[in-house]
Amino acid sequence: MTDIIPVLLAGGSGTRLWPLSRKSYPKQFSSLIGDQSLFQQSALRLTSSETVAFAPHMTMTNSEFRFIVGEQLHSVGLQPGPILIEPEGKNTAPAILAASLYAFARDPGAILLVAPSDHVIPDVAAFHLALGRGLDAVSKGKIVTFGITPTRPETGYGYLELARTSMGEAVDLLRFVEKPDALRAQEMLDAGSFLWNAGIFMFRAEDMIEAFTLHSPETLEPVRAALGAVQADLDFLRLDPASWALCADVSIDYAIMERAKNLVAVPFSAGWSDLGGWDAVLQEMDRDGDGVATSSNAHAICCENTLLRSESEALELVGIGLKDILAVAMPDAVLIAHKDRAQDVKKVIGKLKSENVTQAETFPKDHRPWGWFETLAIRGRFQVKRIFVKPGAALSLQSHHHRSEHWIVVEGTAKITIEDEVKLVSEGQSVYVPLGAKHRMENTGKLPMVLIEVQIGAYLGEDDIVRYEDVYARN
Repeated sequence: MTDIIPVLLAGGSGTRLWPLSRKSYPKQFSSLIGDQSLFQQSALRLTSSETVAFAPHMTMTNSEFRFIVGEQLHSVGLQPGPILIEPEGKNTAPAILAASLYAFARDPGAILLVAPSDHVIPDVAAFHLALGRGLDAVSKGKIVTFGITPTRPETGYGYLELARTSMGEAVDLLRFVEKPDALRAQEMLDAGSFLWNAGIFMFRAEDMIEAFTLHSPETLEPVRAALGAVQADLDFLRLDPASWALCADVSIDYAIMERAKNLVAVPFSAGWSDLGGWDAVLQEMDRDGDGVATSSNAHAICCENTLLRSESEALELVGIGLKDILAVAMPDAVLIAHKDRAQDVKKVIGKLKSENVTQAETFPKDHRPWGWFETLAIRGRFQVKRIFVKPGAALSLQSHHHRSEHWIVVEGTAKITIEDEVKLVSEGQSVYVPLGAKHRMENTGKLPMVLIEVQIGAYLGEDDIVRYEDVYARN
């Protein structure tokens, strides 16, 4: 059985799921459906079974998410394969080409399966059967795309037109169709020869490289140069920024799929969602007899076809007499929208950014390789944070120009360095870090460590950090 290299695309921002999904921590890393994140579900879906065999995962992401990728894979028992860091977002074509060139250099016969990391496919066994049906076409030099059998006249997806109707086997693909209006979507549904474009592709690396040589040579050279000058950074591979900057911002559909002649499509009809809006999340959540879905700390009274979701343990959300409403509450932002306007949520980001609202892109909880912190209170000259440090993790040895800090350990034991003094600080104890002093906190234990940090100073920004040593190689 040939090992397929699964390539997870994990650099998107998911703006239509604001306020849960934001630039600093997008939807693929959140637990929208079930206890695992969408990224973890996608990775577990692409592991070996009796039907197909997979090699270790390759992940394409950006620098901000590199530690999150590794941590989330480890936490579900998966050993991360190559994690390639894109210096900046350039859409799917350069990312898929970089993965193809990287795989081909190590195995000229490599087969890749490229998939978004934020989709829901509940029936993994059926999905693997579909992959098995596509492998024969791949061995014959075809590029295979997996399309979803439409269940409604959807205007939010692009479509694939097949040369003929299919009972599940690979069929020649005639063309890609842009998102239609309602009338055209109904016509395509009735025709029976159209599929939703899921953005999932399988191919031999050599065939994808050849496709770029023929149809997008202007993309091939800068990506090849970026990969040729790749820099190792701990367990990550950073593509060369100067070469990558020369790549066009272009999708794989436009660069290759709409031009290539060796395309086939395999239909999949066992359940799929791209969770492209809160209306889609509502459809995937467990609902009561009135079509209402609630989170554990949300409550509905006399509501219909409504989503009530609170992402804060300290915030109870209650809806009364609501119909076709989406209500999502975060600790620092609340969204309320009619279900028919779910696709307009992405417009919120532009409006908030134009008004310099922090919540447009940034969470109050900031994830770091050693754990996370969240701001509990902030005023003109002070800020209070809760800091969570994973077992065995350590913050950098650092100092600040503009603030002093007071640390109070509330869970676990911290190993604290302040200048030349090193000591253990247990639950209920505290230390003071003077302005300008070199300091570090470490969790040398086997349990998480939590402390409260009180910052006092004229400037409290995260860029007021001078790093001297860092086990995570951050500049």
